[in-house]
Amino acid sequence: MAEPTRTPDQTTPAPGPEEALPWLEELPPRKIVAELDRYIVGQEVAKKAVAIAVRNRWRRAQAPDDIRDEILPNNIIMIGPTGVGKTEIARRLARLAGAPFLKVEASKFTEVGYVGRDVESMVRELVDVAINMVRSEREDDVYPEAEVRAEERLLDLLLPPTPTAPLPSPLSPGEKGEGRGEKAPLFVVSSKGDVTPKAVEGDVEAQERRRRTREKLRQQLKEGKLEEREVEIEVQQQGFPGLEMMQPPQGMEGTDVNFTELLQEMLPKKKKRRTVHLHEARRILIDEELKKLVDMDDVVNEALDRVENHGVIFIDEIDKIAGERGTVGPDVSREGVQRDLLPIVEGSTVQTRYGYVRTDHILFIAAGAFHATKPSDLIPELQGRFPIRVELQPLTEADFVRIMTEPENALTKQYAALCAADGATLEFTPDGIAEIARIAAKANERMENIGARRLHTVMTTLLEDVLFELPELAEKRIRFDAAKVRDRLGKIVDDEDLRRYIL
Repeated sequence: MAEPTRTPDQTTPAPGPEEALPWLEELPPRKIVAELDRYIVGQEVAKKAVAIAVRNRWRRAQAPDDIRDEILPNNIIMIGPTGVGKTEIARRLARLAGAPFLKVEASKFTEVGYVGRDVESMVRELVDVAINMVRSEREDDVYPEAEVRAEERLLDLLLPPTPTAPLPSPLSPGEKGEGRGEKAPLFVVSSKGDVTPKAVEGDVEAQERRRRTREKLRQQLKEGKLEEREVEIEVQQQGFPGLEMMQPPQGMEGTDVNFTELLQEMLPKKKKRRTVHLHEARRILIDEELKKLVDMDDVVNEALDRVENHGVIFIDEIDKIAGERGTVGPDVSREGVQRDLLPIVEGSTVQTRYGYVRTDHILFIAAGAFHATKPSDLIPELQGRFPIRVELQPLTEADFVRIMTEPENALTKQYAALCAADGATLEFTPDGIAEIARIAAKANERMENIGARRLHTVMTTLLEDVLFELPELAEKRIRFDAAKVRDRLGKIVDDEDLRRYIL
């Protein structure tokens, strides 16, 4: 399959939040890290490793054909306590990547023969992601044309076309309708000798009037004056009752056939007439036109190519399938899942309902807290398939201050936006933010360390009364400094029982 031809521009500055990002692989590693820095504090080693691995996808695409297939991705395993940014890195990569990206959790899978998900289903899901991605891109390209077509169909609904009658032909003397009560058509002879039926002249006038009416309706459509008018359209009935009952149980989802889709293809398409508002009819008609304009065979070919050459699968909670080897216990399936996962990561061919997919060049990024286990508890073959290990550092009090202020999605900004919906202004002073960070760090020390997620519990407790009373508050300017934070949270922090259950 041909590689997608995209030319990176390494000199352009990092895009702003409102600008469309290029493909993630097109960005130099430094800019990939800069994009991650907008949302994730610290963890420079992990960001750097991920940026290099992602950029290497593009570099491989530029390599000569004779060596391109030999360049395998360097899979990464990220190790670190919960709440330090492993999953957040994956989430941000998914939003930045123009390539198919899937995040799965290893704890969902079980060894073949047990009730649970088959590891190959992650590749099938990645293909589904790619199909949706490519189809959306194709639809964006033809959307203006689909809108034009849908508008013409709407005008046909508002002003149905008149049936065109065949032009009358001159009748022979024996066919003038004598004795049948029929009136012979009248003809007009022009100065040039052309014979024109008089009825046609009337038709031309009627068509001109109809054309003017149609243009007026078109103008009203564009001005949005007809949005609430009801029209009757014919739509294809979605699904058939009882088909869901015929789906296989969860343990059989590894099969290549989607039974519901198969039966829907085999059964005759049913159509029904619906009366809907014009804005709803426009949406339905645009969807129908998009399906006609987008070539799904081309979409599938492009999607499979992207999966094989640019796909990224993030396997979270991989430590949950690791266990001390040689021990006997109820978790008999852990090592089995690793062995099932091994051929997928090594490179194999997986059958999907769109065709066969090779996993040799899919990039796998794994992550786990490894509290109770160690990466060395994974089977050696699987360890060897994740040659790059990155350790994420626990977050400190200073990191918490940065997390509350620097990222574009900082908690303080999120809560300020929530309060703004009620017409209130929420502010945090620097010493107030420092106090929240101190309390969160202290709670992590005394209890289970859940990293930055502790900030969520502290902020929720701090703002609970404010958010409850906000609509009725007379004072719409709320300001939290260190004293006010201590006043609201001091009792909980000092009381060990309260702290354990609330924070």
